[in-house]
Parts: sequence; structure tokens; C-alpha cells
Amino acid sequence: MLLEVRGLTKYFGGLASVNDLDFHVKRGETLGIIGPNGAGKTTVFNLISGALPPSRGRILFKGENITGCNASVTARKGIARTFQLANLFNDKTVLENMSMAFYLESKFKLRSAVFNTSSLRERERNISRKSHELIEFVGLGGMADKPVKALPHGHRKCLAFAMALAASPELLLLDEPVAGMNTAETAHMIDLIRVVLNETGVTILLVEHNLRVIMDLCKRILVLNFGTKIAEGSPDEIREDQRVIEAYLGVDFHAA
Repeated sequence: MLLEVRGLTKYFGGLASVNDLDFHVKRGETLGIIGPNGAGKTTVFNLISGALPPSRGRILFKGENITGCNASVTARKGIARTFQLANLFNDKTVLENMSMAFYLESKFKLRSAVFNTSSLRERERNISRKSHELIEFVGLGGMADKPVKALPHGHRKCLAFAMALAASPELLLLDEPVAGMNTAETAHMIDLIRVVLNETGVTILLVEHNLRVIMDLCKRILVLNFGTKIAEGSPDEIREDQRVIEAYLGVDFHAA
């Protein structure tokens, strides 16, 4: 198992946003998490990535207990994430944003930075090359010098996806990657995710309200309601689960 979650619980005041949650993610798997608004999906991501500490429970990554580790620690250990709203530097260009994603992951000695050593210059060339490659990969090649604040919503989501890939993560947490996208943009993002899965073998934990995307990309799905797991299984099993249908109050899984 790459990731194991055991008895994970998070209280906000007296309310349990996540309640005694157990699940695992196998290496190379894409696991979908679905549930109504307020089900605790994003809170689960915040707990795994270290943005929030759990009230109780354990999180194991590659067999190591990372419970309560902050976001910088989990990132160094190989966990990256995207957000519902793209977390970008709006006044910088696409290339500058992409480069900063690499610099945040880069390790270098202070002496190299101060004296502009050959190793620093070589690292900067590598970062520039990799930044352009990822920008091209997500379809933004002609926009490298464009300010991020001028990008349409779909392009911003693609850039955020590329920036998460800069860390070469072993586990990638995608929080509603197609939210707000039109049909063409959604298809493009699905294609990008498939390429990453096929070519890198990265493990993906995917939260998404678009059920067609979940059913298309995930072989196993976890369903939350009021912070509690109510179902887990294949897309076909989830479609037919009466508890899931009732929790979504009218969403037709048979159409997904």
C-alpha cells in the first residue's frame, strides 16, 4: 500500500467533518472520492497533505507514519496536490509560476546561490527546460510569457496541474480538477491525467463532482456522507448502491 488511512477523524468545534475514516490506496491506483457538498472530501485532502492536523487517527505513507506532518514535510516525502481554486501567482507569467514550482522543490546550498556557481547555473537551465516541457505538455506552450491573471479558468487549472507535477510526486491529490470547465476543457484534462497515469505510474487520489470523470478514470470509488464512509467499490457497484443514490438526493448514477 502506498497510502493507508486508519480511523481518521477531524472535529471543527463539536462537529466531525471526517469521522473514523478507513481506506487505502495501492501504488499506481487511481481512487476516486465522491460525496455531497460538505461530505468532508476536501478536509480529507487537507489532512493527508498536512494542511490540517487530525483530531485522531493515523496516516501512513509508504509505511511511515506521517500523521500531523505539515505540508512542506509531506511534499518532500512525495505528496503533491491541486486545489478547487487554482493556487497561482496571478501577477507572474505562466513560465514564472512554473519555474517557482520547481524552485520550491529544489535543494541547493546557500554558497551556490550567493556565488552563482556552475551548479546553480546548471540547475537553472534544467528548471527552465523542464518548465517549458510541462507548459507544452498541458497545452499552454504559446502562453509562457502571458500573465496568469489573463488566463481563462480552464488554462489556470491546467497550469496548476502542471505545477503539481513539477514535484514528481508519488501520490497526487487532485481536488476537483475539472470544476468549472467546459466540455472540451474537461476532455483535455482527462487526457492529461491519463497520459500522466500511463507514462509515470503516479498514484492519484481524485475528488470530483463530475461523476462521468470519476467513473471514467477510477476503478475504485470511496463515497463519503457527513464525513463518514457509506460505500466503497467499483464504479458499477457504486452506481447500484442505494445508500449512495439516497445520499445524492436524485443524482442519477446510471447516467454517469
